[in-house]
Amino acid sequence: MVEIRTILEKDAENVAALSTQLGYESNIEQTLARIRQINNSNENCAYVAILEDKVVGWIHGFYTLRLESDPFVEIGGLVVDSAYRNLKIGKQLIESVNLWAKKHQVKKLKVRCNIKRTESHKFYERVGFEENKRQVAFEMKL
Repeated sequence: MVEIRTILEKDAENVAALSTQLGYESNIEQTLARIRQINNSNENCAYVAILEDKVVGWIHGFYTLRLESDPFVEIGGLVVDSAYRNLKIGKQLIESVNLWAKKHQVKKLKVRCNIKRTESHKFYERVGFEENKRQVAFEMKL
């Protein structure tokens, strides 16, 4: 049975390895620092999925304010180890963020997904998300 719990500092190594499956190279020290920041923030939550005493997935959610819309919670990242997919682990992780969002009295949960990740698109639709727009992302180095 899968256990979902709040992310802990001791999870950094496994979370970094799973992040690599998403295509984000992260070392343990960077991941540990990020876990500490998230756990010290009232606007962020992160959970891990444990199966057979192993971290097999993680999710990060954050509270978002916008001038043009009501507050919402956005999923910043979600990954389930490729060896443990199709076991409803991702759905359980999303439900944990959903419960956290309800405590913050928001009425909407959002997620952005790379256009190339068509399998992820199907997953999000299966668990109840609806596509509402496509956009281009820009960034600027500071």
